[in-house]
Amino acid sequence: MLVGSVLGVLFVSLIRRVMVEDPELPFPESVAASEIHKAGQAGAKAAKYLFYNIVFGAFVFLGGQFSLFAVDNDFFFHVGQVGKSTIRLGALGSRTILGTGGISTVAAPTVSPAFLGVGYIIGPELASLNFSGSVVAWGLLIPVLIYFLGPQLQAYLPANSTDASWLGLANSVWRFIVRPIAVGSMMVGTCYTLFRMRKNLIAGLAKAFSELKGSAAEPESVSRTERYMSSKTVFALIGVTFVLMCVLYIYMSGLIGGAIAAALVMLIVGFFFATVSGYLVGVIGSSNNPISGLTLSTLVIAALLMVTLGVSGTGGVVAVLAVAAVVCVSSAVAGELLQDFKVGYILGGTPRSIQIVELIAVVVASSVMYFPLLWLHLGNIHKGGIGFGDRELSAPQAGLMASLAQGIVGGDMAWPLVVTGILMGFAMILFKVKSPMLVAIGMYLPISITAAIFIGGVIRWFTDVLRRRANCNGAQSARVENVGVLVASGLIAGEALAGLVTGWFNYKYGKLPAVFGEPSYLLGIGVMALIAFTLIRIPLKNAGDPNEPAPPAAIM
Repeated sequence: MLVGSVLGVLFVSLIRRVMVEDPELPFPESVAASEIHKAGQAGAKAAKYLFYNIVFGAFVFLGGQFSLFAVDNDFFFHVGQVGKSTIRLGALGSRTILGTGGISTVAAPTVSPAFLGVGYIIGPELASLNFSGSVVAWGLLIPVLIYFLGPQLQAYLPANSTDASWLGLANSVWRFIVRPIAVGSMMVGTCYTLFRMRKNLIAGLAKAFSELKGSAAEPESVSRTERYMSSKTVFALIGVTFVLMCVLYIYMSGLIGGAIAAALVMLIVGFFFATVSGYLVGVIGSSNNPISGLTLSTLVIAALLMVTLGVSGTGGVVAVLAVAAVVCVSSAVAGELLQDFKVGYILGGTPRSIQIVELIAVVVASSVMYFPLLWLHLGNIHKGGIGFGDRELSAPQAGLMASLAQGIVGGDMAWPLVVTGILMGFAMILFKVKSPMLVAIGMYLPISITAAIFIGGVIRWFTDVLRRRANCNGAQSARVENVGVLVASGLIAGEALAGLVTGWFNYKYGKLPAVFGEPSYLLGIGVMALIAFTLIRIPLKNAGDPNEPAPPAAIM
């Protein structure tokens, strides 16, 4: 964790400037954070929209946690009928007949102020792209797979099973069949994203290397908001970290050549995936950054390299997982740091100060994070569980990574799924999909999350339509935009703060008490309607007089 965190800070330091100044990256959560800060300086009127909705978002989240209403709901539908549906592979009269049919499921949008707020900030276009991946997964791939696999899957169900019994099977199909396909598409999306960012990447690296050679401007001649850590220092720290990683990998795997190769893969892939992570944070925010998807892509690359080098057995699996772990942490930290850089850019902060503080922060966090993880693990064992991997601490992403590493290094990997995802990603590029990566992320994330984000984007679209119908001028439009971002930011912050409180309570005292044993999702839909009304009504109501001067736009 410590090595990955430090590398994340160093990697993103090389491409900070070109990323934060890219006008095509909305950085929704950075904008939210900056608006929270600015609202505190702008006086009671601006702060009112923010803090009232922090309270509102927190109460909505707590209502779901205390089971006042159902936050999620699953719908089941028949895809043919097991025992009756068939498909004939041949002309009429052919005896090549397959038994088909099953029951699929789809999750309703989760009642989340934060996800609705994120969708509102990123807008309808990006929210739709993200949701389209979930439509492909749960509206096409999973029903088709269950239609053909239904008779085999039914054998794993008890005799008197109900429709709800298929929920676990449908989730297993998504997790172990569709998600590896999504990982393949993510790999293509990653390469395509890097290709589209090549000019920015080259410009950022060129500036870093020019400073390394001594041709960059002296710090004294650069304004405070443009001062950042010397590239010489950054490269030197990366070199030291690489040597330490070689030593650590040799110690963990017992291999020398394989450990050095793993460290090289970690360094190269880590940099590019840290960049992609930063890009995704700029598009959909850090809360929805698919770190596990990037980590799985890294794991596949590292495992293939180990197999090519002839490394196998436990040592090879350990080396692969070690690479994936470091890249996972570095990508997560890189995304968060780039989000902080964007906030500093909006507010006029000093990049070098942010870098130094982040380095201190990741060292401190890495020093203390071990203990809560240990407490969770031991606490579950004391309750009769097995620790991480138990039902209460299932860690599904970690389990998938372990199975992938063992499958590839052990020669037992479902490569057709990954290759299918690669071809699907290539097809999306041919279709000129604006962001194949976002579509792949939609396949990978739960549909309940992407649907909530999509609804937030639709709310933003509806607000913009009403604003145009009201013939708002530029000044009024800017005020509507600012107030809307403040309201959405408050909803995001409110759920985040309430989540911290409930997380501590769950750790200290166990599960929260439930008001209703079987809460209603219809009431949850009513709560979402209330959030939608808030996101539409409050901004439009505060458009102001057309003769008032325009405020600065909220979204940079």
